[in-house]
Amino acid sequence: MEKVTEKVLTVSYPKELAFALKMQDKEFINEMRKLTVVKLYEIGKISSSFAAKVLNLNRVVFLELINNYQISFFYHRSDDELLNDFKNA
Repeated sequence: MEKVTEKVLTVSYPKELAFALKMQDKEFINEMRKLTVVKLYEIGKISSSFAAKVLNLNRVVFLELINNYQISFFYHRSDDELLNDFKNA
């Protein structure tokens, strides 16, 4: 699996947030990374394949992961996108 090139993003948050979630710092950071990628997938900004790649997972494992966040891999798409997918199938 090809690894993506990474950049660092610094985010400020109250130290009590990780504590409130009963997470150690490293676990909290990992969770925030997953949540960010899952949300980008949910709103249609990235594909499941790219999301999986960013999280260093295979696509099937990513699709199982989004189920943990109650997100369907069937998302609403425009009629034009669906028609285009049908034509290209």
